[in-house]
Amino acid sequence: MAIYCALMLTNTLQWGVRQSAEVENQMISVERVLALNANIKPGWPTSGQIDFRNVSLRYEENQPMVLKNISFTISSGEKVPVMSLIMWEQIFCSIITRLSYRRCLFQIGIVGRTGAGKSSLISCLLRLTEPAGQINIDGVDIGKLGLHTLRKNISIIPQDPVLFNGSLRMNLDPFDEYSDDQLWNALNEVQLKEGVQASPDGLDQTVEEGGSNLSVGQRQLVCLARAILSHNRILLIDEATANVDSKADELIQRTIREKFKQCTVLTVAHRLQTIMDSTRVMVISAGKIHVRQSLPLKELDAPHSLLQDRASLFSRLVRQADDATAERLHNIAREAYKKRNILTPPF
Repeated sequence: MAIYCALMLTNTLQWGVRQSAEVENQMISVERVLALNANIKPGWPTSGQIDFRNVSLRYEENQPMVLKNISFTISSGEKVPVMSLIMWEQIFCSIITRLSYRRCLFQIGIVGRTGAGKSSLISCLLRLTEPAGQINIDGVDIGKLGLHTLRKNISIIPQDPVLFNGSLRMNLDPFDEYSDDQLWNALNEVQLKEGVQASPDGLDQTVEEGGSNLSVGQRQLVCLARAILSHNRILLIDEATANVDSKADELIQRTIREKFKQCTVLTVAHRLQTIMDSTRVMVISAGKIHVRQSLPLKELDAPHSLLQDRASLFSRLVRQADDATAERLHNIAREAYKKRNILTPPF
């Protein structure tokens, strides 16, 4: 009897495992149905506009809110560096969009201390956590999309570049979607073409696990080339230049400015001067847009203007730097402000 019961239990466990696998397979079908129900158009997203509407988030039921009813819009083609400093773990978002009228460049920056919402905003956008409120991309509620549909349309360059053991071709084009000419063009954009051509194996040269046979800068540039190939309208860059030299940093920033003009780019950065030439800065504190102490206004203004208000959180942040650095940052903000006011057409 004991042997019989043991056999029956084994059969029951096997049935449970099969049912679990079947449920997982069927959930893929459910995600596809949900994606169809979201009424997304072919080629979505076409512009990359991101809308946060009354978004609130807490990680656990008994934990405090990390985002509190926050709303903002990132328009199509804007570049958003989110800057993280070692001293304060600051969050800086610089949103850059190029206007056709007189070729003016407009930027918006978002600043906040540790816990202000940098990681939480990114987590919400990728649906790593499910917030209250609504997040739209090109008018589509991402909460109604399947995760595969959402995430395949967002390119990511992480702080630790993700490369796999195999050929360079496989790392650039894992699903064999692009021609060799497209791969070479992408490598040329990130200035890796000559080095790859010098190798006897070319695109088929070996990339070791984690890209250990490449430098950190080269690994980041391979990831950047992969993002160029994908042609996604939204790009997330998670401190991609934190571990590279200034030359590679400059190349990455220039490539992003030139090759992702029409994309929405959210960048977690670490250099303060990245946002000093922004058109405006939005300061976030405790999950909300910070309100100035000196004026009953939200801290949303040009960096130069905020620096003139010594009571502003942004001004206090800059004063955390040494005198020489603070003066240089003031000069960058001042010159950008003057240039923009000269070039910006009257309305």
